[in-house]
Amino acid sequence: MSSAYLPATTESIALALEAKDPSEAISILYRVLDDPSSSPEALRMKEQAITNLSDLLRQESRGEDLRSLLTQLRPFFSLIPKAKTAKIVRVIIDSVAKIPGTSDLQIALCKEMVQWTRAEKRTFLRQRVEARLAALLMESKEYSEALSLLSGLVKEVRRLDDKLLLVDIDLLESKLHFSLRNLPKAKAALTAARTAANAIYVPPAQQGAIDLQSGILHAEEKDYKTAYSYFFEAFESFNALEDPKAVFSLKYMLLCKIMVNQADDVGGIISSKAGLQYVGSDLDAMKAVADAHSKRSLKLFEVALRDYKAQLEDDPIVHRHLSSLYDTLMEQNLCKLIEPFSRVEIAHIAELIELPIDHVERKLSQMILDKKFAGTLDQGAGCLVIFDDPKTDAIYPATLETISNVGKVVDSLYARSAKIVA
Repeated sequence: MSSAYLPATTESIALALEAKDPSEAISILYRVLDDPSSSPEALRMKEQAITNLSDLLRQESRGEDLRSLLTQLRPFFSLIPKAKTAKIVRVIIDSVAKIPGTSDLQIALCKEMVQWTRAEKRTFLRQRVEARLAALLMESKEYSEALSLLSGLVKEVRRLDDKLLLVDIDLLESKLHFSLRNLPKAKAALTAARTAANAIYVPPAQQGAIDLQSGILHAEEKDYKTAYSYFFEAFESFNALEDPKAVFSLKYMLLCKIMVNQADDVGGIISSKAGLQYVGSDLDAMKAVADAHSKRSLKLFEVALRDYKAQLEDDPIVHRHLSSLYDTLMEQNLCKLIEPFSRVEIAHIAELIELPIDHVERKLSQMILDKKFAGTLDQGAGCLVIFDDPKTDAIYPATLETISNVGKVVDSLYARSAKIVA
């Protein structure tokens, strides 16, 4: 980087745009920022230079340079309005976020900015950076630190009544409690976010995020029909904005269809006009699960889980529901296979269901303990012994009914005697 500055003019910005390679353009833009002039036109050109420089550094994956740029610009921030400062800070942090593998750098950058905003008494900017920091800590699974940061922040923002930021914070708090498996608090935080959102205009992206979280919480309670409607609303919002989150909403819509035994609808949704825009590994994974479910084939289910591990196993929301679906399918298959037998080799059942023997044995023992059927495992002989369903003795219900009737007679006689005495 040359020490000689360039004047902050339209010509200097154009010179950077015409540069043959990114390094040269970056060098020119740094020299524009070194211009000591603080005239309104120079400040406006420097703002443009910062935006262009952020884009170039992001394209070159120079995260540390973006971090240094934010520190270098602090004297410049004292010359421009606070709203423009907040915009530039968010642009630079967003640029760092778009560089893969920079989670730790983003957290360090946000912590630095929080310290600076506290020293400069820039409350509104600090609150937004702290909300961003809490989201990053949650993604890094630093749940306790994120929760302590949010608990203080939410009280402060409620006092100031900044409803737009409050919606973001409540939604983030809901996601955080959900990650900690605290569903009552996750629902309470989401309700608070919806209440704040109803009082103001909420951007479509934020409304989509609220609907997506609502769908996730309803799916967790096994209310898949309501969850589907929320995921559909989220998909509509994200699809209109061409937001990458649209594919996740669509994926969860397909999951809901599978969970309510409507796997045949999955192909139709994928082949619809909206679905065809997002054809890829995520939708292929759900199609494979739907096919396995339709054919009641555990083997195809296992193949889908293996072939699409990143899309199914590594997605905690999908994985949790598919684990439940897998168990249900396996139990149904096992009950169907052992129905004709009174004594059968476990190896034979494993062969029929096309799963490992130890896997089948473990599941059968669990089903016996859960009283899904009456039987016992003879591990010495490697057999499953199935008992006849014990017939309920009719004398017990008859006795209970007789006692109930006697109780009614006694109550009736008591009521009559009370009237006579009166």
